[in-house]
Amino acid sequence: MHPILRTLKVVLGGWRKPPGGLFTESVVHFRVWPNDLDVNMHMNNGRYLTLMDLGRLDLIIRSGFLKVLMERKWAPVAGSAAIRFKRPLHPFERYTMRSRLIGWDDKWTYIEHRMEVGDRLAAIAIIKALFREKGRSIPSDELASAMGHDGPPPELPAYVKDWQGMEKDFEAASAS
Repeated sequence: MHPILRTLKVVLGGWRKPPGGLFTESVVHFRVWPNDLDVNMHMNNGRYLTLMDLGRLDLIIRSGFLKVLMERKWAPVAGSAAIRFKRPLHPFERYTMRSRLIGWDDKWTYIEHRMEVGDRLAAIAIIKALFREKGRSIPSDELASAMGHDGPPPELPAYVKDWQGMEKDFEAASAS
């Protein structure tokens, strides 16, 4: 089930916050509701990724990138995700989701999501995404330029580079 009320909260809240830039951190506060739970009575693993979509939406709004996307008719597409669950989120527990752009390569952008309860990490994920228009993928440098960034991309952390290598191994394995 799509979290429509949370989506409205993110959209309305994102427009009320001061605009940022390409490296703005999104901070959204949520609570675990009964429809988020699995049979073990903690947040369902799939729900984390669904709610991280909202973190990216807030990030797009807060950074000012939504206007660029709408003007150019670019659409974001997730390509892959890696997530690490550190501790469960329980019914009615409040948590904070922090989302930020950590960098890009020629094709993909990499976004980090952190779900935290106080100062304790509950889950961390890296999402690999790109943007498309009319059957073509938008090069990452074109995206950065549209946001006013004319320098080189930030250095990707070692764990993202390791993940890129793993993804290449997956592609090679799926080709055989």
